[in-house]
Amino acid sequence: MRRWIRECGRRTLGAALIRKGFVVEQRLRKRLDSARASARRLAMVARTRSEAGMSTAEYAVGTIAACAFAGLLFKIVSSPEVRKMLSDIISRALKLAG
Repeated sequence: MRRWIRECGRRTLGAALIRKGFVVEQRLRKRLDSARASARRLAMVARTRSEAGMSTAEYAVGTIAACAFAGLLFKIVSSPEVRKMLSDIISRALKLAG
């Protein structure tokens, strides 16, 4: 491209536009290279960092799930059928032990 500009002469409008386009292209390439380098650095930082723990939203969801499980477990254990079954198991264990 540079050779073509030299052959056409530097004073023609077409040559000036091509030269300007060439300069703009070089600037864009430099910015693109800089953006790619930044993206590589960010990717490297993201890969080297391990997840240290849960975020606030994850804590909230985990807490709600734990409370729901605890409520369900309490409801099951406090039902009359399960109470009877647990008391039978404990009484059998105590009879066997002594």
